[in-house]
Amino acid sequence: MASDDIWILGITMTKFGKRPEDDVVDLAAEAALGALADGGVTIQEMGVLAAGNLMGAAAGIGQQLQKQIGQTGIPVYNVANACATGATALRTAIMAVKAGECDMGLAVGVEKLSGAGLLSGGSRKEDADTWTPKGRYGAVAGLDGRVGTEIMPGVFAQVGMEYGYEHGGATFELFARISEKNHSHSTLNPLAAYSKAMTLEQIMGDIMIAYPNTRPMCSANCDGAAAAVVVSDAKLKTLDPDQRRRAVKVSASVLTSDPWDEGCQQLPNVNTLTRRAAVQAYEQAGVAPEDLDLVELHDCFATAELVHYDNLQLCAPGEAVPFFESGATWRTGSTPVNVSGGLESKGHPIAATGIANIWEVCHHLRGEAGDRQIEGAKVGLAHVIGLGSACGVHILEKAA
Repeated sequence: MASDDIWILGITMTKFGKRPEDDVVDLAAEAALGALADGGVTIQEMGVLAAGNLMGAAAGIGQQLQKQIGQTGIPVYNVANACATGATALRTAIMAVKAGECDMGLAVGVEKLSGAGLLSGGSRKEDADTWTPKGRYGAVAGLDGRVGTEIMPGVFAQVGMEYGYEHGGATFELFARISEKNHSHSTLNPLAAYSKAMTLEQIMGDIMIAYPNTRPMCSANCDGAAAAVVVSDAKLKTLDPDQRRRAVKVSASVLTSDPWDEGCQQLPNVNTLTRRAAVQAYEQAGVAPEDLDLVELHDCFATAELVHYDNLQLCAPGEAVPFFESGATWRTGSTPVNVSGGLESKGHPIAATGIANIWEVCHHLRGEAGDRQIEGAKVGLAHVIGLGSACGVHILEKAA
């Protein structure tokens, strides 16, 4: 039977960082078994498994995981959707439960990225000075090196600089202060890859990756996994009181891509698809941005965090700089952002990030976040971007 309300029953993330002793199946199994234990259920009770591992997308991480933790004959969906892979896996499980195909499902995201360095881009081959249209790839030329860059640090550097050009105030130091905030937040997160505070001078004086983002202002590629168990409203009502008390309501689950655009010859547009996802999510959840008690957003670079304040409507249009300057996004502010330390400190094992961001929000809504607890948190938003293009937004609410 179809279900209107979906709940997260169990959720966990592994310690992010360098995990040389573990392969992707080890990490995925650790997260999956952790989420099942957290929810007080077993793999035998799951009706669907959705699993993501971007670097090994063709290897079928879902079936590999089944062999490790128990084959049950249930449908397995292997998903790959860039940095939105984990959020997409969760949404796949949610859709299966919401459609009534099963009453519980498991979503897992896992990645091994330690030592990967900067990812992707710079792939355009040498070509002649004169361009002659030829075939599919000749008819539509690649953009890398012609119009900006496809290298991720470059793309997000340009996004931030464009915002500063249009609205003012987005200086090198301001972006560094965003990073300073996230590194400070990470000192309270024992599962973060890096949990050391950094001064403004250290951040600004570090290696420049793509102006204005220095190394500490970039997401940390690392190893890690996260997993979640989702359950229908009807099934949740049959479980014991403690399981119902700790369940977190999924008030909105949205996935978007870029809208149609004339010619499609433009840089990846992380702004439009995030704005569309946010509008849909707020409408679906019936909440407003000012109702949010915390936000975990995709700070793959410090420049990205600034533009997403605006894209997620956390501030008035064009007011992201004064919004940050007000102190609102610090843990003690009115709209705490990336209390976990964000991708810059917690780390960014790509396929795990979407679920890990949701784990952080759930941790606070349950009142289980320890020293970094946002007191009285009832509503939170988790956001993730997949370059090229995907955006996942989930709004979560504390059980009544």
